[in-house]
Parts: sequence; structure tokens; C-alpha cells
Amino acid sequence: MDRTERAHTDGPEAEGAATATHEPAVADAQDSPRPWRRRLKRTALVLVLALLLPTLAAEIALRVNYTGDPAAGTYTRNKDAIWLGHAWIDGRKTDADVTALADRFQDTGIRDLYVHAGPLEHNGTLPKSAYPKAGWFIEAMHRAAPRLRVQAWLGDVLATEGPTGMRLERPATRAAVVASTRQILATGFDGVHFDLEPLHSGDRDYLALLDSLHSVTRAHHALLSVAAHQIDPLPGFHAFWGTVAGHPKWWSQRFFGQVARRVDQIAVMSYDTMQPLQSLYGGYVAQQTSLALEVTPPSTDLLMGLPFYHENRFGHWNHAETVPAAVRGARLGLSRTDADRTNFGVALYVDFAATEADWRAYRGGWVR
Repeated sequence: MDRTERAHTDGPEAEGAATATHEPAVADAQDSPRPWRRRLKRTALVLVLALLLPTLAAEIALRVNYTGDPAAGTYTRNKDAIWLGHAWIDGRKTDADVTALADRFQDTGIRDLYVHAGPLEHNGTLPKSAYPKAGWFIEAMHRAAPRLRVQAWLGDVLATEGPTGMRLERPATRAAVVASTRQILATGFDGVHFDLEPLHSGDRDYLALLDSLHSVTRAHHALLSVAAHQIDPLPGFHAFWGTVAGHPKWWSQRFFGQVARRVDQIAVMSYDTMQPLQSLYGGYVAQQTSLALEVTPPSTDLLMGLPFYHENRFGHWNHAETVPAAVRGARLGLSRTDADRTNFGVALYVDFAATEADWRAYRGGWVR
């Protein structure tokens, strides 16, 4: 029996008034929402609430995480780093530029320079034409600032979310990356810094590559460092985001620890966080600092990234992701989790986009 028929038979007067009430009954039936529409609306509301409520709770937690005062003494341990652009080794810079750069680093906590020497080819090889002035830069910087270590920053796009890129599952590719590492260390670099993206949590091939690379760097008395993805802000969030957006973005805390145990330095790319306010971004950095400290061995240098660049796009609001917020967040996380950790610092990304305000904020908030 459909809705019109029920309208004709329901109620005490239905028996003698079927014909007379036919037109209004049909109108009422048309005006009332159908059951499937009501169910659809209710389902949509439940889904929206299921997404919004945890997100709102997480944002409130981040705001709370940004409150309080950092512990005394949570300043630079003189183990900071900075990412440098390719111009330093491709012939665009001069001796005068190196002198000015060394002067910039005086009275800061910077110890390591990650100078871009790649990218690697998708097959793992590294053409020598990519770093024609590397030897000159290393020697010039060692003369100007002997305490600084110069590392080769290598990376490539991984074929984890698209048809092109490096495929770490191929043994030949991993072997080529190891060979490229031997090749670049022969130039005189003090270490090698890898940034391979997008790198999904749990990638066993990446862990196998790190094991092989660390054997090489130890044999050369050199450093192995990596740029690391952020850690799940909520348990299993990388899996959820991978399903929803096709890009997991985060690593599990367990995988982060597995990577940290295989390297000498791990630098968290704690920017591009999608946070809309400084307080939320700072609270996010505090949370990331704590999560990373919990699983990073004391013998491994843990560095939290500072946004020394200025963009407005999806995932990064320039007014929110600031150096002062990141520094305060890192200090809060350090204070709450392991205030006396020696092997801790910040990593500045990136030299060619930095402003004088960025440098002042770094010096005033972290160096002192």
C-alpha cells in the first residue's frame, strides 16, 4: 500500500470521505519528505558530526598545548641546521657570498648545512653535472667557518602516488642510491641528507635503504641524516587521510622511531600543517616535538623544522606558520617531554626564502 492509499484509509473519517479528501491527501504526500530522503539527511549529518567533532576536539587540544611557559634553559644546543639552495654549488655564488653566509651563522646554533646537490635520477643515479662547484663550496665554507659541517642534500619524488618517480621497491634502484652516496662523499661532504617524498608510513624498502646507507656513511666517518614526515596527530591518522585524500602525509609514531634508530640526524618537516592560527600551529609543533622525542634515541639528533619561507596555499597559511610560533612550540614540547635532551635542535627551511624577520625570530626566541 503506497502513501496515497494510506491517506485514503487512515483516520476515523476515511471510510466515507475518500473521494472528497483525495486532492488534499495527494498534496500532503507530495509535500512530506520521502523516507529515503530523511535517512540520507540523517546519515549526512552523522558523517559531518563524525568528522567535525574529533577535528574540533583536536584543535582545542592543540590550543591548550600552546599554553604555559617553556622550561628554563630550553634554548639552542648548538646543533641546529639549515637547508641551502642549489645556487651554492652550481656556480652562482662567489667567495664573498660564502664569507657573508659564514658571518650570518656566527653567534647562532647552526652546525649543519644541508646544501642541495641533487636531485637524484629516478633510477637512483646522480650525474656529476648536478654539483659542479661542490668541492669549491665545501673548502670555502670550511675555511670561513671550520666548526660547520656541510652535508649533501639529495632527494627525489617517489612513485608512491603517481606513475613516475623513484621506485624504492627495486633493488637496483636502492643499490644505485648507495653508489651515488659513495660518489658524493668522495667530493668531501661531511654527510648526506636525504629527502624522499611522498614516503608512506611503514615502507620497508626505505628502512632497508637506510641500513645500507648507514653502513656507507659510517665507513666514511660521515653523517646520515633524513628529512622526516610529521607524526600522526591522532592514532592511525595517516591511514584515514590516505583513504580520504589519497595522500597519507603522516607517519605512525612507530615508523618514525624505526627511521630515527637508523640515522644520525632526523629533521621533522614541521610545516605545511593546515593549521589556520599561530596558536594552533604552535600547539601542533609542541605536539610533534613530544611525539618525536618519545621515540627518537638520545644518540640521534632530533631537529624540528622552522618555516623560513612565506607562501599562502592549501595546507600552509603564512600568517599562522611563523618562526616565533614554531620556536615556542618546539620549546614547549621539549620542556614537557625531555627538557635535558642534548641532541636536539631546529632546522631552518630554507635560506633563499628567509627574511630578516625570520632570522631575528630565530635568534631572539631560540638562540639568546
